[in-house]
Amino acid sequence: MSWEVVIGLEVHAQVNTNTKAFCGCSTTFGATPNTQTCPVCLGMPGQLPVLNREVARKVALTGMAIEGNINALSKFDRKNYFYPDLPKGYQITQLFLPIVQKGLVHIQDKHGNEKSVRIHQIHIEEDAGKSMHENSEFVSHIDLNRSGIPLMEIVSEPDMYSADEAVAYLKSLHQLLKFLNTSNADMEKGQFRCDANVSVRRKGEPLGTRAEIKNINSFRFVKQAIEYETQRQIELIEDGGTVVQETRLWDSVKNESRSMRGKEEAHDYRYFPEPDLPPLKLSDEELAEIRASMPELPHQMHTRFVSDYGLSHYDAEVLSTSRDLAAYYEALVQAHPKDPKQAANWLANELLARLKEINTEIADSPVSASDLASLLARISDNTISGKIAKDVLDDMLKSGDAVDAIIERKGLKQITDSSAIDDMIQGVMDANPAQLEQYRGGKDRLFGFFVGQVMKVTKGKANPKMVNQRLKEMLKG
Repeated sequence: MSWEVVIGLEVHAQVNTNTKAFCGCSTTFGATPNTQTCPVCLGMPGQLPVLNREVARKVALTGMAIEGNINALSKFDRKNYFYPDLPKGYQITQLFLPIVQKGLVHIQDKHGNEKSVRIHQIHIEEDAGKSMHENSEFVSHIDLNRSGIPLMEIVSEPDMYSADEAVAYLKSLHQLLKFLNTSNADMEKGQFRCDANVSVRRKGEPLGTRAEIKNINSFRFVKQAIEYETQRQIELIEDGGTVVQETRLWDSVKNESRSMRGKEEAHDYRYFPEPDLPPLKLSDEELAEIRASMPELPHQMHTRFVSDYGLSHYDAEVLSTSRDLAAYYEALVQAHPKDPKQAANWLANELLARLKEINTEIADSPVSASDLASLLARISDNTISGKIAKDVLDDMLKSGDAVDAIIERKGLKQITDSSAIDDMIQGVMDANPAQLEQYRGGKDRLFGFFVGQVMKVTKGKANPKMVNQRLKEMLKG
């Protein structure tokens, strides 16, 4: 009987507010260590937390987007444990009555079929500080700037059955949070990280004992960690061993997981209601206001791009990856409504590729949507060919000049005068009598040779469609 892996994920996403969860300290990333702290987030005696209400609003919006149940009344709890970067000795979280319960995240399985991953809950939690070990192998340094940063912990049910499904779920969730603007979800800054609960079983049997792999912050590492842990557990059981419930760390250098500690249960954290915070209440008016702020969601935008613009599902998926990219495309189509598919191709295949090379996001593109529309217009009116347009786009990115200015400066206007093209074709035919005789003798493959020679003579500026049409007629003799 074959083995089956069962996966549940706990995602910690930083809520993108300007200040921390329970105090007024800044959440700006990269500040000098321990400069964004106060008596509240340092856990000084007698200091009382005050909820940043924007955190609750953004977590509630996320819950609405996944069709979850929003609790108008939720409560805070203390999760007690000791760690050097946790100055209070506990985290404020939500265990017993979280702000969001249930919900669905839609993904595609490995066969391309849509499936839904159930969400158990989303709760508000404050982050701990950060231990740093870079400067000495004997000393750890503590930066408490991150202490008190607002998180939403998104806990899935064990509904994923491969590493690929887990990655698909994370990508879908990552995209959703960015669309909602409830988290910047920058994985390199630790704003979107996950714990993977992995167990194996023979198909049809009950769930096996799970191991938890902590704090993985890249899609690639998640896939590697789950695949490694799956194989480790299978080999352990087949060799007569037993999987123990534990917490493990992923070593991305050695590509292996290693045991960190025995897995804690809820009672190990001595959860109890947070005495310094009242219950969180969201009024009907506030919930209605939050729901009214819901943007168009990725799957809705994907469907609209296919129906309204005639895009393929692949192109629609690419262009609905982010709100900035989708907004750029819609502005491009508005400025160049003649051919939405052409606009999609040039944006996805040409501009995005070049922006990636210079490590620039679409929101910071030196070429605006109206600029790119102007370039497409010059292809459509036969001023330049598609091939020359790519060179013009390169120039636009480097110089910042307008399309027409570049075409004029470089003398790139396409030759569309039929008599001029005929003269050039005749010159090529006269210069290549042997090839002409072979072509007329039935060697049709030489047609490409003649096209190339004409384009060479015209330095690529002759209209390709006209060249092909006139060549076919003139080569007949």
